[in-house]
Amino acid sequence: MVLTNFDHLLQKYAELITKVGVNISDSHTVVLNIQVEQAPLARYIVKEAYKLGAKQVVVQWSDDTINREFFLHADDDAISTVPQYKIEEANDWVEKGASRISVVSQNPDAFSGVDGERLATFQSVNGKAMMSLRQATQANKLSWTVVAAAGSDWAKKVFPELSSNEEQVDALWDAIFKACRMYETDPIEAWHKHDKTLETKAAELNAQQFDALHYTAPGTDLVIGLPEHHHWEGAGSKNARGERFMANMPTEEVFTAPDRRRIDGVVSSTKPLSYAGNTIENMVFTFKDGKVVDVTAEKGEDVLKKLLETDEGAKSLGEVALVPDSSPISQSGITFFNTLFDENASNHLALGSAYAFNIEGGTEMTEDELAEAGLNRSQTHVDFMVGSNKMNIDGIKKDGSRVPIFRNGEWA
Repeated sequence: MVLTNFDHLLQKYAELITKVGVNISDSHTVVLNIQVEQAPLARYIVKEAYKLGAKQVVVQWSDDTINREFFLHADDDAISTVPQYKIEEANDWVEKGASRISVVSQNPDAFSGVDGERLATFQSVNGKAMMSLRQATQANKLSWTVVAAAGSDWAKKVFPELSSNEEQVDALWDAIFKACRMYETDPIEAWHKHDKTLETKAAELNAQQFDALHYTAPGTDLVIGLPEHHHWEGAGSKNARGERFMANMPTEEVFTAPDRRRIDGVVSSTKPLSYAGNTIENMVFTFKDGKVVDVTAEKGEDVLKKLLETDEGAKSLGEVALVPDSSPISQSGITFFNTLFDENASNHLALGSAYAFNIEGGTEMTEDELAEAGLNRSQTHVDFMVGSNKMNIDGIKKDGSRVPIFRNGEWA
């Protein structure tokens, strides 16, 4: 590693993740999901978590090569069932209000060539088995954050023009640190300031209470209805204990839930989507009455169609998010092949479940009540990017009047 002061930066990054990402304090249980390749970062995160008073830190290790062998060769029943102890473990985390840290560093093409049916089956059964954890997370019952680390295979995908893997990994770490404000004099204070900026933008949109949004761009003409009393959210959130946390680092978005019953038109993706170890490119979705009725993709279409078959909710939208084209990640000119980053370079939408906190009183509603209010319910949630410097968005009021929100990819 030749990145200047890398070890010091990694330790400071762990401090940012634990203090701002999930805001650990006395007696918290912490669950860390991370690739074995990222053991140095894992050690720093564990150390920082205990310094902040964590009661226990549970590390869940993962490895792309081992997982690929599992998908290629494991018995069908191993693919299609989830052991009861894993379900009970997830339920225990929910009961304890465990803070969850997910570190993404996977190769975007780790499972390319694996039978799509096996991948879809695994995704489906795990989605159902872990539904209580997903629902608790999407209702902010507990703190959670998704952050990144530079995996060697991921770095090869992002920076193929660099001559050595060491240079590629360094370049990706540098991009991650820039996006996460690690080069600021005080990264933690920089994040608090950024949080307030996005919170102000969300408040402006909440005051408008638009009935719908109209997206237009090359290959896109889409109207998305919004539910009554919808709530736009910025970078930071609060959990059931009233503790503030940062669900995504980096983040440049403000987002809310659509009305799953009122989505009509065509929308085209503007960046690749990395999903289930496959890269999906140039997607075009046609919606009618809230459902995808047609979809194409130039690459990975079979994987995309399997995603849409996950359940009924996978055919509709659970999130609309606004990100200006001038965001630092967009202006970097880097395609990360990773949703955590690429979604923060572009307006994006999400297939699948909506967040309960995106409607007033939603965190106290039942699943049926959320559906009745128009929020999509599903066992999946997959973001895809649709924004560009050619996108315009209008907010439509109940009386039919229009207010420009975006012009040419920027806030109007």
